[in-house]
Amino acid sequence: MYASNDIPFLDLVTPHVELEEELTAVFRRALFTAGFVGGPMVEEFEQAFAAFCDAKHSVALNSGTDALRFAIMACGIEPGHVVVTVPHTFIATTEAISQAGAIPEFIDIDENTYNMSVERLQEYLEQGCSRDASGRLISKRSQRPVAAIVPVHLYGQMADMDSILRLANQYGLTVIEDACQAHGAEYFSGKLNRWMKAGTMGRASAFSFYPGKNLGACGEAGAAVSDDPAIVAKVKMLRDHGQAKKYYHDIEGYNGRLDSIQAGLLHVKLAHLANWNTQRRDRAAEYDRLLAGNDAVTCPYEPSWSRAVYHLYVIGTDDRDGMMRHLKEAGIGTGIHYPVPLHLQNAYAHMNYSPQDFPVATRAAGRIVSLPMFPQLRADQQARVADEIYAFTSKTAGSREGSEKVVLS
Repeated sequence: MYASNDIPFLDLVTPHVELEEELTAVFRRALFTAGFVGGPMVEEFEQAFAAFCDAKHSVALNSGTDALRFAIMACGIEPGHVVVTVPHTFIATTEAISQAGAIPEFIDIDENTYNMSVERLQEYLEQGCSRDASGRLISKRSQRPVAAIVPVHLYGQMADMDSILRLANQYGLTVIEDACQAHGAEYFSGKLNRWMKAGTMGRASAFSFYPGKNLGACGEAGAAVSDDPAIVAKVKMLRDHGQAKKYYHDIEGYNGRLDSIQAGLLHVKLAHLANWNTQRRDRAAEYDRLLAGNDAVTCPYEPSWSRAVYHLYVIGTDDRDGMMRHLKEAGIGTGIHYPVPLHLQNAYAHMNYSPQDFPVATRAAGRIVSLPMFPQLRADQQARVADEIYAFTSKTAGSREGSEKVVLS
């Protein structure tokens, strides 16, 4: 809890204080049973999280990065295969692809949702690929087989999965969801005629429980989700040194296990996640209302087929850096997710991409700013954030003329 009048970008203290007794009981249980790695607390959380996702199985892991890496490997993506994703995401997305031995290639994002552009994906598959003598889809850029698509459900909103799956089926590609920011987000599938949870539409999916996520651990944690028992079995082997039975190793694996204390803490917090997500949606709607009249700001776009859970509330503005300085001086925390798209990161300089290769992602990176967003954010704090944004944009070109101070109704 914060004593000052500052508005933090993220409050990780209040929810843990509110759940102090339940959370400390988890530690006591582990302490008195010596159940520190694996065991009932991990299994209980896995079952509960799978049920939350409307999935058959989840596998608890030590990070979202390993969750995505193991999901890619378990889906049969081989070293040298191309996996298509977006440049507007955290680098863990492409690290997981590369560390699985595959080659990441990028698709530009939609300018409204910031998620994978279906139009650019179709263009890539139709014009950026060819077929070899055996009929395999080959990337013209790398001359390697294209095997999978990893859509990223960024900021808590799902990508257009019906369209992505249609193209994947047409071209024989596997879809693995990066749902690391989308716990509980939903997508209305016209094909299935029902709402679907994030992580249940691809062949497998990955979630992160990094502390700042909608469902966050008190440390590092993640999970892979799938309805396919063969994928689940492979992920379990990969996380535990390649063994299906203790000291019998069918493959070389990794140490990707989640400790029992983190699993227990996550299980406690999972019971509150649906309510926290509802609160996030309410806070997002309030920001939408407060900022609706400001022509210098672009608020998040939520399509009719989406129920976002607002891991982040990201606006766009032309003088992003100036706005952030103004808000910082006013005691308001902000963030940038993300300031440099992956195709322009030094880590991928060898790929020889230019800013013009993915112009929407490049432009977005210079305009976006994440405002304070957490379930305990108060209406008066949001009004103050909006007031300061109006105060700044009223001084810049393109601002709405005659902007009035926002007041609580």
